[in-house]
Amino acid sequence: MMKRVLVVEDNKNNLRLILKLLKSHGYETVIEAESGEEGVRLALEGNPDLILMDIKLPGIDGMETAARIRASANDSTIVIIAVTSFAMAGDRERYLKGGFDGYIEKPIDPYTFVKEVETICQKK
Repeated sequence: MMKRVLVVEDNKNNLRLILKLLKSHGYETVIEAESGEEGVRLALEGNPDLILMDIKLPGIDGMETAARIRASANDSTIVIIAVTSFAMAGDRERYLKGGFDGYIEKPIDPYTFVKEVETICQKK
């Protein structure tokens, strides 16, 4: 199980839901960011094992945030998962090519979300 998790999400309701689901499944260290810039800073300071990131963020978007983290992080084993409502044809492939290791569509299903996260993490 990933020990340090960073959640980059500007929607308070989605953020609370993700945090609650992770903590209820034993994830203890969960860091939260509400913008891309804050996400980059916390990723570099906190050295998370896993980052769950929205795509539409204030400031820099999730694609640019992931690119900056990948370019700056010393550890390439960080798993970055896009958690987004953007589900148009080709989006999944674009995110995977853009530095994400996986993709989970919103709205989040509380019954399957953590399992989806863990399945993506196991593939890395």
